[in-house]
Amino acid sequence: MCGIVAYVGPKDAAPILLEGLARLEYRGYDSAGIAIVSKTLKMRKVKGRVADLAAAVPARFKGGLGIGHTRWATHGVPSDVNAHPHLDGAERIAVVHNGIIENADELRAKLTVDGVTFASETDSEVLAHLIARTVKDTDSLEEAVRTALKRVVGTYGVAVVDAERPGEVVVARNGSPIVLGIGEKEMFAASDVAALVRYTRQVVHLEDGELATIKADGFHTFTMDARETAKEPLTVDWDAGHYDTGGYEHYLLKEISEQPETVARTLRGRLDDRFHIAHLGGLNLTPHETRAFRRVKIIGCGSAYYSGQIGAQLVEELARIPADAEPASEFRYRNPVVEHDTLYVAISQSGETYDTLAAVQELKRKGGRVLGIVNTVGSAIARECDGGMYLHAGPEVSVASTKAFTSTAVAFALLALHFGRVHDLSPADGRRISEGLRRLPGQIEEILAKDAEIAALARKYADHTGMMFVGRVRGYPVAREGAQKLKEISYVHAEAYPASELKHGPLALIGPDMPTVAIVPDDELLDKNLTTLGEIRARGGRVLMIGHRAADPKLADDCVVVPKNETELDPILLTIPLQLLAYHAAVALERDVDKPRNLAKSVTVE
Repeated sequence: MCGIVAYVGPKDAAPILLEGLARLEYRGYDSAGIAIVSKTLKMRKVKGRVADLAAAVPARFKGGLGIGHTRWATHGVPSDVNAHPHLDGAERIAVVHNGIIENADELRAKLTVDGVTFASETDSEVLAHLIARTVKDTDSLEEAVRTALKRVVGTYGVAVVDAERPGEVVVARNGSPIVLGIGEKEMFAASDVAALVRYTRQVVHLEDGELATIKADGFHTFTMDARETAKEPLTVDWDAGHYDTGGYEHYLLKEISEQPETVARTLRGRLDDRFHIAHLGGLNLTPHETRAFRRVKIIGCGSAYYSGQIGAQLVEELARIPADAEPASEFRYRNPVVEHDTLYVAISQSGETYDTLAAVQELKRKGGRVLGIVNTVGSAIARECDGGMYLHAGPEVSVASTKAFTSTAVAFALLALHFGRVHDLSPADGRRISEGLRRLPGQIEEILAKDAEIAALARKYADHTGMMFVGRVRGYPVAREGAQKLKEISYVHAEAYPASELKHGPLALIGPDMPTVAIVPDDELLDKNLTTLGEIRARGGRVLMIGHRAADPKLADDCVVVPKNETELDPILLTIPLQLLAYHAAVALERDVDKPRNLAKSVTVE
């Protein structure tokens, strides 16, 4: 969501801040701004893109210390005034803030009574005034920030500068990520490593409740009770090249095209040819502990949740352990029963999804055993969990998830294979699944070679105002993910239903103007699925079939044929054409493919 960048060092801060904010554009935002401290505090902020901000920054906007922000509106409409940074009345303190201050109205009322005049509608401006009132009574900016934050209820990632202390930036984290970057006689901070990797690959992740002061010659970290903490830097595997489009028109197309490689990376070193089992040492589970689990519960949000549904199906089929998936945002609020013999699995590409992180923390408080499947090393969810798997899919820049979704489904196949072989999956079936997993990268390449064919179909269907997606059992989460992709990047209304549920209500929508995308794998439910197509066609509905064999023209208008793998693994491949369908539909409709309206890549607020 919102993005933060901070810099202190010998260089001009403005170009570094602007470049860092541009790297964070994929997170989703509606306005941007920077503040620079030299002899005075100077600020520019605008509603719109980082490019609009860059155009508004004067050439002589000099200073070696500054903070920058991209805002995704929560309190107050997108506007120049509501954009960050926010200043106190004396224009001495500047603050950028990610998150939500839940007691902002209460604090605002008290400050107003004390004579403070607010310039914006935001909750974040409260912080600037609180810090300004405290800093008058202390010689320490970090003490002022720490004292002010003690009055705050809610989530935050903040960066603060003081015009009278031009050599330091104070940052703090509680529920919203902050990462420090260590350079040569310069320091950085950001809400995402994407803003840092051009300048350094040495980073430090702050924990919740932790603060840091950064200066050109180093940093130190401490807690809300002023206790010093020790942090060891990590080396980030990604570099600036991972955040370039690589010659593709959009990041989304690049990331779809990378899937043969990213799936291979997820599998690399994790398949055992001798015992046909998956090596997953990061789970931190002994075989005895693994066998003791009687249920698997998977939580995630959006596409992560749908990949969790595929994962639950895989665990049940291969390990014969009851498994199901649930949106993390619902799980955390319904006071779930946490059982000692249930294994919980949390999914998040960024590792910072707030709803999922909060659900993990609730599980930990109740004694649950939690594994994480994430793509970002050192992220909050990865650190909170008892063990887990990294996807190694590389950074995903486009808001719509593709390669992370596919790699997550592959990770679940590995997890299911691991659990299955510890339980009752035979060596022969273990070998069958292992060989099927190894075929996936090549088969994905075969599907990607159909790009022109799928693009033509996308143009054919893009002008419809709505589409239905249907699938049975293994095909249902594929249908849900397909509908998600289409609606989020093309803005075409799309709904997904179990194919068997169509006749229980949604069939009323079917007609010539409501096409159906049907997921029809060549499995034991093939005849049932073909019957559903007949029901749709009998009511004048148009059908685009995604399956393993050419469609009967009587049952489908169009068809995309996908290579066949093992039945349990087929959903992974059936997803790929739907990614391309959504992408090309969005291009045909001239949408902002990588940054769809109203959405953000990393959702770090409720």
